[in-house]
Amino acid sequence: MTIPADYEERVYAGVLGKIIGVYLGRPFEGWTHERILAELGEVWYYVHERLGKPLIVTDDDISGTFTFLRALEDYGYPRDLTPAQIGQTWLNYLIENRTVLWWGGLGNSTEHTAYLRLKSGVPAPQSGSMQLNGKVVAEQIGAQIFIDGWAMVAPGDPELAADLARRAASVSHDGEAIYGAQVIAALEAQAFVEPCLDRLLDVAVTFIPRDSVIYRLIGDLREWRVREPDWRKAFGLLAAQYGYDRYGGNCHIVPNHGLVILSLLYGDDDFQKTLMIVNTCGWDTDCNSGNVGCLMGIKNGLAGIVTGPDWRGLVADRLYLPTADGGRAVTDAVTETYHIVNAGRALAGLEPRAPKGGARFHFELPGAVQGFVPEESVESQGTVTLENVAGHSRLGSRSLALRYGGLAPGRVARVATATFIPPEAACMPGYGLMASPTLYPGQMVRAGILADEGNATSVICRLYIRVYGADDRLARVHGPETLLQPGAAHEFAWRIPDTGGDPIAEIGVEIAGARGAKGVVYLDYLTWDGAPEVTWTRPAHNGTLWRQAWVNGVSDVVSWGEPFRLIQNEGTGLLIQGTREWRDYRVSADVTPHLVKSAGLAARVQGLKRYYALLLGSDGRARLVKALDGLTVLGEVDFAWEFGQTHHLEMEVQGHCLRAWVDGHRLFEVEDADRPLTTGAVALVCEEGRTATQAVKVRPIVLDPS
Repeated sequence: MTIPADYEERVYAGVLGKIIGVYLGRPFEGWTHERILAELGEVWYYVHERLGKPLIVTDDDISGTFTFLRALEDYGYPRDLTPAQIGQTWLNYLIENRTVLWWGGLGNSTEHTAYLRLKSGVPAPQSGSMQLNGKVVAEQIGAQIFIDGWAMVAPGDPELAADLARRAASVSHDGEAIYGAQVIAALEAQAFVEPCLDRLLDVAVTFIPRDSVIYRLIGDLREWRVREPDWRKAFGLLAAQYGYDRYGGNCHIVPNHGLVILSLLYGDDDFQKTLMIVNTCGWDTDCNSGNVGCLMGIKNGLAGIVTGPDWRGLVADRLYLPTADGGRAVTDAVTETYHIVNAGRALAGLEPRAPKGGARFHFELPGAVQGFVPEESVESQGTVTLENVAGHSRLGSRSLALRYGGLAPGRVARVATATFIPPEAACMPGYGLMASPTLYPGQMVRAGILADEGNATSVICRLYIRVYGADDRLARVHGPETLLQPGAAHEFAWRIPDTGGDPIAEIGVEIAGARGAKGVVYLDYLTWDGAPEVTWTRPAHNGTLWRQAWVNGVSDVVSWGEPFRLIQNEGTGLLIQGTREWRDYRVSADVTPHLVKSAGLAARVQGLKRYYALLLGSDGRARLVKALDGLTVLGEVDFAWEFGQTHHLEMEVQGHCLRAWVDGHRLFEVEDADRPLTTGAVALVCEEGRTATQAVKVRPIVLDPS
């Protein structure tokens, strides 16, 4: 596999096309063609405001696409990744009844049915098989809507893309659903190197059986396109011969796959028109629109998305991925692009790309703003607009221009990006937003900034964060500032102060100056690293978002008396906070087990099935365990304890070395060199019962000077 020269930009265009398509179609998902025409007319642009709905939403199409692909990274980027490994990835990142999927029940929701099979011990691909789940359940649309990522890691290699798509789709689907997924994956992979739609279709259908319904459907649509110029009449033919009345279940692959192909054939290679057709036709609008947007993005690049209305401005690269890996829930299109790009590079035997030394916000792709938007508040009355521009960067080739104006004493301009659930998403309709903050006290923030040479006056630039405090109101905390002369550059270094355990909602840049000051400041990069220094307990103020910062992977968690009372009805549950980037640190907590099989503390948590944990077992044993494709006991000792007694547990993770203490006594020190977990968040652990905790602390490791 040869990586195209413009691979990063084309993947970015595909990711943008995916999320734009989903956001466009989501507000009227499931509507009929007739209702859409009657209430909306032809859908040429976002309609969320007309329907009183938010634009940036959690959605299964987006979450599944970028979550299930993590199987590649988690298993070391093998080209022979198995369906069973992808199925294990489902179990690791999905929180039952809460994240990613439509949890519609056994035999009703295809994905929920497959999840229950996996949970009961049935491995993929049997978990999604027609033999086990029946033809109707197995042939619904889900295999297609989650498939784009598997294509984008195989640029110009449709055979690999179709094979990966088959393996991924078979976790939950079978039959025609797999064939539809393979066609989409092959189209998108080949679109990196082939601009002609007819040739793309010629290639894609070679990977599915000639006697399949999907093969026949595509052939019919191509014939109709030759003799029928009106997409509306072609839709009538499609509905008559391949409509919902002929293909049962809640959302069958065949009719919706037909809409994807129809819109491509009649869209005249135009991003806006193609999306208009697929959305105006109706049925599963967000799913179909997401696939179409991704393919058109890959095929025609960023230039194709720019043509027409401003698709990107309202989106600002923002997307949400609520999973058991809560620190990656609040993310952006550029970040997800480089996860895909580096997976594709790994499959091609190439080193990963890390723009500007791996900076979190680097703006190296054209038009990228990575979630930065002007802050709207009464006190922020200066004006500011954002533009990604070439140059003005010490570490790369692009930067984010902050064009400010209307400054005066007391009037400042601010731009910020979310580091946790933003206020407008705290009560997300439909799929809830589970997330942990990405930024914590004790971490070191660095940012590079440059004033334009043409600025008439100097300005004061400072960093700031906003924190959820009393009644979940946002409180501002200012960081370092500098007086920036025209043409001058500055690098900020700011260790985030203690916030009393309150979650950090956003980080931003503030510009202040003399009355009437206007000009441009360029943000080159903004990033942070290091172990946090934070204590979590019940805050003294009112509010709920401190609890929402914990990703709830237990049956229930309540704050009756103790800040953290965990209840797990079956199996093992985790209450998780932190990010995948945390590496070496010490975590401690008081643990009071009640009627429980085991309870304890976890470190380097990478989901529900990947972590290290120090556990007190009801059999009178203390154990240090590793969860990774099953549970491995790294060490165990006798440790007598009783229900209701409180014990102080500590874990230290440093490189491959793990140390663990109970009540100040070191019980374990082990080296784990066999597929070690090198990074991850922290968690409280509860296995079948109830446990309580007053406070959890995370600290950097203090090296012994001796």
